[in-house]
Amino acid sequence: MADHVLALNAGSSSLKFALYELVEDRRPSMRWRGQIERLGDAPRLLAQSAGGRAVDRPLTNTKTHDEAINAFLDLVQEYLPDIRVRAVGHRVVHGGTVYSEPVPVDDGVLDTLAGFIPFAPLHQPYSLAGIRAASAAFPDTIQVACFDTAFHRAHPWVNDTFALPISYYEKGVRRYGFHGLSYDYVSNKLKEIAPGLYDGRVVIAHLGNGASMCAVSGGRAVASTMGFSALDGLPMGTRSGQLDPGVVLYMMQQEGLSADEIADMLYRRSGLLGLSGISSDMRTLLAADTPEARKAIDYYVFRIRRELGALSAALEGIDALIFTGGIGENSARIRQMVCDGMRWIGIEMDHNRNADGGTVLSTDFSRVRILAIPTNEEMVIARAAARLVQ
Repeated sequence: MADHVLALNAGSSSLKFALYELVEDRRPSMRWRGQIERLGDAPRLLAQSAGGRAVDRPLTNTKTHDEAINAFLDLVQEYLPDIRVRAVGHRVVHGGTVYSEPVPVDDGVLDTLAGFIPFAPLHQPYSLAGIRAASAAFPDTIQVACFDTAFHRAHPWVNDTFALPISYYEKGVRRYGFHGLSYDYVSNKLKEIAPGLYDGRVVIAHLGNGASMCAVSGGRAVASTMGFSALDGLPMGTRSGQLDPGVVLYMMQQEGLSADEIADMLYRRSGLLGLSGISSDMRTLLAADTPEARKAIDYYVFRIRRELGALSAALEGIDALIFTGGIGENSARIRQMVCDGMRWIGIEMDHNRNADGGTVLSTDFSRVRILAIPTNEEMVIARAAARLVQ
């Protein structure tokens, strides 16, 4: 019976999963990956095996994370009946100031993580729901929490604090940074393919429906565009990105909006969707070619360039720019728009390489190397789970 580890990423209406076999040296080797989307509405299971077998099926009576995990287990039983799941790893958005490494989950850890819900109210509850559902499905299997905030805990103090009364910092109101699992994977991949750059000054742009950028040196985070919450920094699919706090005060005092109404606007009705009035999907906006779509794209690119300059200053220079995430990996046009405006900092893109979609996108004479590296958060989770099994 082959040993496996399972990586889960629970969202509000989805459950992403990846199943890995532990092969030689207990190294995770992917067997199946996919997601169950539109939980509670019209759920559908989409999955693909390492051998190329694809599954696309609607699911009935699947509304909760428990039911989603059971649907995934039915898939495993159908195609891989003779396996043993030794550990389940979970993406947990917030580890607060307590956790800077993956940890086995027990009742005490769950209680601590629940205490971070006020810091990530639209993310943390689903992370915990995924852990509870997996614990019920695998009662004798170790559950491992892997934190998006952990990668950023090495920030210097000046990149970790706000200019508020220091008592708020002591309460945990500080810059945490997110997408840490993605930055962890990309940094380690860079160490494999270009160790000299890994030791240098690197800006990683994780561009997707959620978007952020991180300054990294020697695999350690120096600064991030995201701060206390996953709202800060770049505009995203439906999230506002950086916002003057006075705007929130205006909405409350002049328009009489409640905290819940403002949260709904900033998390779900802003970003590319709010600016364009068309869609939160960059592919749709690029294809639309309307004035509204162009304005949204222009603002998105402008903010990336602005943050790129700021993160380069935090690093006291830049040696490499890495694109990752759904947009960063797949949109040659967005990559070109970003880089064509940054030649002053030493970034020169080879447009043919960019269009071909390879790893190296810069010219041979560019002082700053440009790369595209696909991220794999599930692999980071699986590796952590495999280590704790050992």
